[in-house]
Amino acid sequence: MNRIIFLLALFLAANQPFFAQGTSSVKRIKIDGVVSVIGDFVILDSDVEKLKADIENQGGDLGEISECQLLGKLMEDRLFAHHAIQDSLLVSDSEVNQTSDMQIQQLARQIGSVEKVLEFYNKSDLQTFKDELYEINRLRMLADRMRSDIVDEIEITPEEVRQFFYSIPITKRPVFGAELEIAQIVKQPKPAEQEKVRIVQRLDQMKQDVEENGASFSIKAMLYSQDPGSKSNGGFYTMNRETPFVKEFKDVAFSLREGEISDPFETDFGYHIILLEKIRGQEVDLRHVLLTPEISNDQVEAAKQQLDSLRTEILAGSITFEDAARQFSDEKETKFDGGVLRNPQDYSARFELTNMDPVLYNQVAALRDDQISQPIKEEDQRGGPPKFKIMRVSNRFNEHMADFARDYVKIKDLALSDKERRNIEKWIAKQIDATFIQINDARKDCDFASNWLKN
Repeated sequence: MNRIIFLLALFLAANQPFFAQGTSSVKRIKIDGVVSVIGDFVILDSDVEKLKADIENQGGDLGEISECQLLGKLMEDRLFAHHAIQDSLLVSDSEVNQTSDMQIQQLARQIGSVEKVLEFYNKSDLQTFKDELYEINRLRMLADRMRSDIVDEIEITPEEVRQFFYSIPITKRPVFGAELEIAQIVKQPKPAEQEKVRIVQRLDQMKQDVEENGASFSIKAMLYSQDPGSKSNGGFYTMNRETPFVKEFKDVAFSLREGEISDPFETDFGYHIILLEKIRGQEVDLRHVLLTPEISNDQVEAAKQQLDSLRTEILAGSITFEDAARQFSDEKETKFDGGVLRNPQDYSARFELTNMDPVLYNQVAALRDDQISQPIKEEDQRGGPPKFKIMRVSNRFNEHMADFARDYVKIKDLALSDKERRNIEKWIAKQIDATFIQINDARKDCDFASNWLKN
């Protein structure tokens, strides 16, 4: 069957002339060509071009990457996806759609609106964009699920870590860049109590208008909601317990009955009301309205002054930085750890200078050890009020060649990654032999890293 698919695809996509009828001239159209078939997946010339464009759009350099290497990457992804389906490691439509919706919401927050996202990606309408994202995400999620299944149970022993490290010649051992340990205390300007009351009353009025007068919840969301990710879609979301929304939002959503509208409730984003439209097993369809209380310039300045006074107390020795963070910081993620920032890549307390977020780097680059910064203003990417923070470099580690004892955790991660890589390479080699693979003659002179040509 796979061979029939390939031959039919080749026949349809071969560079034969296509003649437009009923005209005095002949129009020749080049149809998208089939490059390869991996199991049940067809790879087209346009797929290679899209991958090149994607790398360039993300700032990648294609100078040393050949088309053969790009094709090899696409074939590898299709091999994983094909065997994920064969092994019943499936992804549901709702999982893929949720991922696509979250991506669109994230983009809308960054760019400003869904309309601006469509304009940026040159898409005529939202559904067309969603359909393209669906195919991209489905393939990626299938491949990721297969990769995870291959390495899921792989573990590494201390002895394997030791053997991995000492098998590397001294001259080739990794060099770890300079690292910093950073702590911060954050103050978030708070709205006045009367402003909170005003927002809650406004949401109560919306709820009453829908329940008693039959007003459209969807239209109210489109007109008044301050959530750029769902505003244009009438506040609509599909979610389950694993959807990465804040806990307060999920708790309210899953406490409602179909057709019920929640009372106003607060999250870090502002105040919401939720209409639960449909319960589908473990998933729910809902709409919500988000309103954010306004914060005056006086309240913004007050937050800055609080931090300035707190910094003076720390410098005077009246309170330690750690205790000040625990008592006064408004950032839940760091306050209970004495203000210590965690690296999102490995959750350690160390940030390698060469890999630091540029904004964070600029905030601490000029600080000496244990020096406390002046209050730093940080704008809210969602368009909300700014926050202020004072920062301290707690420890500084200079660039050094990897040391087994000192850098054991990092070396262990490297050793585990190497073991996983070797297992994936073995799996690919085995599955290439067991999978129908066909490659266009024009690409058979490629020097692939894997034995795709089955020589």
